[in-house]
Amino acid sequence: MNQRYYSLDVFRGATVALMILVNNPGSWAHIFGPLEHAPWHGCTPTDLVFPFFLFAVGNAMSFVMPRFEAAGPAKFWGKVVKRTLLIFAIGLFLNWSPFVKWDGENLVGKAWENIRIFGVLQRIALCYFFASVIIYYAKARGAFVIGGIILIAYWAICLFLGSGFDPYTLSNWFGTAVDTKILGITHLYKGEGVPFDPEGLASAAPAIVQVIFGFLVGQYIQQKGKSFEMLAGLMMAGIVLVCTGYFWDMVFPINKKIWTSSYVLYTSGLATLSLATLIYLIEFKSIQGKWSTFFDVFGKNPLFIFVLSGFLPRILALLRWVDHIDPITNKKVYTSSLPWFYEHICKPVATDLRIGSLLYALITIAFYWSIVYILDKKKIYIKV
Repeated sequence: MNQRYYSLDVFRGATVALMILVNNPGSWAHIFGPLEHAPWHGCTPTDLVFPFFLFAVGNAMSFVMPRFEAAGPAKFWGKVVKRTLLIFAIGLFLNWSPFVKWDGENLVGKAWENIRIFGVLQRIALCYFFASVIIYYAKARGAFVIGGIILIAYWAICLFLGSGFDPYTLSNWFGTAVDTKILGITHLYKGEGVPFDPEGLASAAPAIVQVIFGFLVGQYIQQKGKSFEMLAGLMMAGIVLVCTGYFWDMVFPINKKIWTSSYVLYTSGLATLSLATLIYLIEFKSIQGKWSTFFDVFGKNPLFIFVLSGFLPRILALLRWVDHIDPITNKKVYTSSLPWFYEHICKPVATDLRIGSLLYALITIAFYWSIVYILDKKKIYIKV
């Protein structure tokens, strides 16, 4: 049954909007708790954003896979490989951009030796590729079984290859040694204070299952049509996944940074429940308007606007000027447009610095929304 589901577009757009929101605070030192990632184990609302996007990738895949199957293997491989390489290359470009940086008074090149290889887009590319191949050849039932095997196998690998009494800590997790061996320390993320990549190779396998779950849910929605049976099935599936993930957390903690199997089930369940709620509000009750339109336009140019939100601040940071002279060191202190806007416009609005930081993020969202809104009005959709 080929029906249009506006709620799926809104779900994808809301996820993209939230990705931009949590990635662009005014100050990383002043953020409200729900807009921060969990320090290690646990799950905040921010930790739902990335898995929800992978889930949405699977939703979209359920609509195009029948066309791939009808076109044959050559068409399938050509499209999937091309899209995978392009998304991965864009992610690598984003990590390396803008290829130069300020070193004191001089612009110097950013050496490849210190560039992080993996990241959000690279993980999306790999998950899209492997989930597509699994679903294309194993079909829905086989993909479900393979997904279950992957989650159990990842648990066993983490348990038996990890070191120390607790194999799920940052220092004991097996994946860092794998990523270091394959990628090298200089190509890893170091935001945890040590070389460790939350989007590295070692934790990519369970993330693939997130896309598979999204596909299965999207296919189920199409098969059942806009019926209360479909809605009840989604609600039940979401509850089962959340509860299973929650109970698995007792022995395999929910953790985004190493993308544990319990995290996959828990977040896939919440994604399913969220999507079911949107379907009920939009498809059944016709409760839509400016709020749904706001998110919908993000979902029509998701990759473009996400890349722009990461690329534009880096370019603007190169256009700097002297803000003041440090009275202690007597050295020039530089600023650029976005830091100046936060410091002089957003930060002074409240004594609680988290409010100014959030205001900056909200203004950023409004700015990028205006871009995708104009693109939508002009029927310009930039796809890969």
